[in-house]
Amino acid sequence: MSGQGGLEKVRLTQFSHGGGCGCKIAPGLLSELLAKSGATALFPDLLVGTETSDDAAVYRLNDEQAIVATTDFFMPIVDDAFDFGRIAATNAISDVYAMGGKPILALAIVGMPINKLPVATMQDILAGGAAVCREAGIPIAGGHSIDSPEPIYGLVALGLVHPDKVRRNSAAQAGDVLILGKGLGVGILSAALKKGELSDAGYAEMIATTTQLNRVGADLAELPAVHAITDVTGFGLLGHTLEICRGSRLGATLRAQALPVLPQALPWAQAGYGPGAIERNWASYGHDVDVAADVTEWQQRLTLDPQTSGGLLVACAPEAAEQVLALFRQHGFGHAAVVGSLSEGAPRVALAG
Repeated sequence: MSGQGGLEKVRLTQFSHGGGCGCKIAPGLLSELLAKSGATALFPDLLVGTETSDDAAVYRLNDEQAIVATTDFFMPIVDDAFDFGRIAATNAISDVYAMGGKPILALAIVGMPINKLPVATMQDILAGGAAVCREAGIPIAGGHSIDSPEPIYGLVALGLVHPDKVRRNSAAQAGDVLILGKGLGVGILSAALKKGELSDAGYAEMIATTTQLNRVGADLAELPAVHAITDVTGFGLLGHTLEICRGSRLGATLRAQALPVLPQALPWAQAGYGPGAIERNWASYGHDVDVAADVTEWQQRLTLDPQTSGGLLVACAPEAAEQVLALFRQHGFGHAAVVGSLSEGAPRVALAG
């Protein structure tokens, strides 16, 4: 469902200097900004804070419940207002699923250039977000709005999880395999879209993957052999794998040949398409990555491609891999695949062929 009114007159992406999760602050700079944000050790019920760059904060309410709290918002990655709202909402709710939680409500974050956008376009953005929240079974219970030079939309998403079932990105174990739930290439497709070269089939694939809720995360958290979960967004597969490595104090190997790629993105990836955030990501953490000689340049760039509303990355015991893949498939994630493994060693990633 799209095209809710006023969309032929306005190209949303013309107002944004960067779209989707590709406009996130570079991971190196983000770490520097957070370095003096304050200690959280004084709050024993804060189960997950900022220490390991996890997907959401988790605060224990009692022995049976912890609240998961996250916020995510960005500028348009597409021109269709309804689709933009859907993508932004799906992306924000994903962080709750990545902690093993189930969402309970959301608050809208809205910034709009009110003198430049038609009211109908702004209404469609909000309608897209509301549609995804209905699909997730939660209300948008409030929010905040401002007049801003660029369109911004997203959510504060709140969820619940049992304290014993929180899935941190810092709890992976040596010997775990890494499973990725969605195909890569969203940033590459968005780059082709910005150039006006993306086909209708390519756009449809991009919307389908970015609006698919990662609700499988709550089911994965029920499996004791699933040790860690994160979602792959603006820092690319390499960057979010590194977050698991640093948090868990392990090394990782990713296999380039095993990476699932969105079919419509593959030829664009091989042709060298991609957003500038690919180079930004490499500049931020490339010093912690070892690239094998048989890895092609396009494969390396694919692992750096910022994913907007990307897939869950799961670290689980090898014997649970088939069960995890089966759960992904039951939830409609046809691209889910084993992409690597974790081992004892320095927190680095080896990208093998």
